[in-house]
Amino acid sequence: MKIGFDLPHVGIHAHRPDGIALFAREVERLGADSLWVGDRLFAAVDPQVNYPGVDGIPAEFRSSLDPFAVLSIAAAATTRPLLGTSVLIAPWYAPPLLARSLASIDQFSGGRLIAGLGIGWAPEEYSAVGVSMSERGARLDESLDALEAYWTTNPVEHKGRFSNTPPSWVDIKPAHRIPVYLPAFSPAGIARAARRADGILPATAPGFFDPAMITGLLGQVRAGAEQAGRNPADIDVILRVNTKAGESVESIVDVLVRARDEAGVEHAFVDLTFRDRADSVEHAIELAGQILEQAR
Repeated sequence: MKIGFDLPHVGIHAHRPDGIALFAREVERLGADSLWVGDRLFAAVDPQVNYPGVDGIPAEFRSSLDPFAVLSIAAAATTRPLLGTSVLIAPWYAPPLLARSLASIDQFSGGRLIAGLGIGWAPEEYSAVGVSMSERGARLDESLDALEAYWTTNPVEHKGRFSNTPPSWVDIKPAHRIPVYLPAFSPAGIARAARRADGILPATAPGFFDPAMITGLLGQVRAGAEQAGRNPADIDVILRVNTKAGESVESIVDVLVRARDEAGVEHAFVDLTFRDRADSVEHAIELAGQILEQAR
């Protein structure tokens, strides 16, 4: 099983300038297979929609570094781990800019990027970037079309509802075919992943793991892929394991082992953001080492 970790770029760790490169280098040395970032702008004071499972927005989201910058640092600091986004809120970004940023990071890293793209859940963030939240699904679909055009054709031409690119030379391409992973929590998300994704990004947590959730969801997406004329075996899964303050290493490892043995998950990553909300980057590295040692 491949095991990765969220990079220290949210909450208290966002105020540690050297923490990203330090964490990336050390967990690579310890054997981590992937490094990940999320995408948050701020924590609304009076949110219209609470963060799932809590009342309001976690204080950690008051500090969140730019995901493209964080991945660039990790790309420069490492040579082996895959670099993933879980997830970038694609509708926030003009498709040509998103295509350029991701292609550049893939070039920096020598072809190690995994693009996890989603639509988010916070109305205030959509308002802040000047994008209608009601259009988020349509914008994600259009982004997927534009990314394919920008990454695989030259000259590039794209005509969409929200943006248009006239025939244009774009010589910067990804170093490899960037796999695109999509969340699949709603019927629309499942259908989109079945049509467009290389894989899905379900999430779980210690104490809540249910292998049937993963196998059932993956089964739905693969069935939809087959109906769309795709090979269902081409749909992969990368599991996100969210942790909370005080979570034991043993409970985190239990999820990883069960996901591997009971759900056939071959790649998972652990988000230590809330587990280490007041601790140092060095402590996060120590925890990652313990998880890697015990899970293998």
